Amino acid sequence: MNEATGLNRGLALLIAGAFFMEILDGTIIAPAAPHIAAEFGVGPVDINIAITAYVLTLGVLIPISGWLADRFGARRVFMTALVMFTVASAGCALAQNLPVLTATRVLQGAGGAMMVPVGRLVVLRTTAKPDLVRAIAYLTWPALAAPVVAPVLGGVLSEYASWRWIFVINVPLGLAALLFARRLVPDLRAGDAGRLDRRGFALTALGVAALVVGMESLGAGDPRWAVAGIGLAVAAVLLGAAVRHLLQAPRPLVDLRTLRIPTYRVSALGGSIFRGVITAVPFLLPLFFQLGFGWSAAQAGAVVIALFVGNVGIKPLTTPLMRTFGIRTVMLGAIAASAACLVAVASLQSTTPLPLLLAVLALSGVFRSIGFTAYNSVAFADVEPGRMTHANTLFSTLQELGAGLGVAVGALLVRVGQTVGPFHGAAGPYRMAFVLLAVLLVAPAVEGLLLSQTSGDAVTGRT
Repeated sequence: MNEATGLNRGLALLIAGAFFMEILDGTIIAPAAPHIAAEFGVGPVDINIAITAYVLTLGVLIPISGWLADRFGARRVFMTALVMFTVASAGCALAQNLPVLTATRVLQGAGGAMMVPVGRLVVLRTTAKPDLVRAIAYLTWPALAAPVVAPVLGGVLSEYASWRWIFVINVPLGLAALLFARRLVPDLRAGDAGRLDRRGFALTALGVAALVVGMESLGAGDPRWAVAGIGLAVAAVLLGAAVRHLLQAPRPLVDLRTLRIPTYRVSALGGSIFRGVITAVPFLLPLFFQLGFGWSAAQAGAVVIALFVGNVGIKPLTTPLMRTFGIRTVMLGAIAASAACLVAVASLQSTTPLPLLLAVLALSGVFRSIGFTAYNSVAFADVEPGRMTHANTLFSTLQELGAGLGVAVGALLVRVGQTVGPFHGAAGPYRMAFVLLAVLLVAPAVEGLLLSQTSGDAVTGRT
């Protein structure tokens, strides 16, 4: 196993690019759904199966990524995942019907499930603690940028070129990544990976699958209440059994005892809620502007880019902020400011001056970027090298679920806003959803308050 050294920028950028492709493909298909449906002769809602198949495959297979890296070597697994993702992207672009598109999306999800967690693990294992914040900064921007860029890029490509270009663009990117991966990714592996915890994998995979199906059914345009109820009930039983098994097994698939580390627990649990909330925002904003304000899809998509501007603009300052004030203070400030921005968004009107509206969205992007970076930076600050594989696997699973289920929660909150709340008119349900998202941030705020003031100082260099 390689020892941690200084930051390898080339490696960090390579993994960040792979991360961007994986997240982008999770959401970019949504705005193209009407065009795909028209070509395949199916209803637009039927295209959701291709979206769900991708998210479901990611959630089910990520838990096994750590064991595969230890067993077969990180470079081999990462490059195999890149090949799968690239070939599947070409298959999606060539698909002539919905079943073929769905099957290739499953293969694409399988590649993504191995590609990103294993890539992050390599960066974590080869980067010394003092350089970890800079490394995490590279791995943070894709999760912030991709959900904002995806609706615009997907809409533009499907409207002015072809929806197939959504997947074609991955092919040259994947091939280029393969060339760099062979040179940049070290062949890390464990001395003794042990046997696969098959029972743990089965319980976790089936439980996560039931959870995704249940939440997706709740967030669908036409909720399937029976499917949602059964899915969530099955998920509760299976995941409960998985937790008991993972705590008792001598060599579990994922070591849940890592959650005893306060800094890791805050990022894995409270951070997942924060990620879910910030992922729901770019999903709700275009609908809010189109259905609530009567804007065109192009107008709504262009305005949402302000989030991305805020994300990128603040990025050079996030590390100095954490070094000066400490991760805990920065994290709590970002949570409080993000909640305030959500309430401000709920207060926007169609008559709000455009510069003011853009400023609110840009500020929201600023604080979501700061919060996301703080959570990612503190996550592995106190994790010992020997526990890094388990910590990374669990973190990747929770991060993916938090982001994926955030959209479903956002859709569910809109539905709540249609039945209760003080807001009226077409924009009312969305205003209520933004307020309720702000309320959800109370949970990570309370958890963050329990952290020590010096948490994460080892990785920020704060004295």
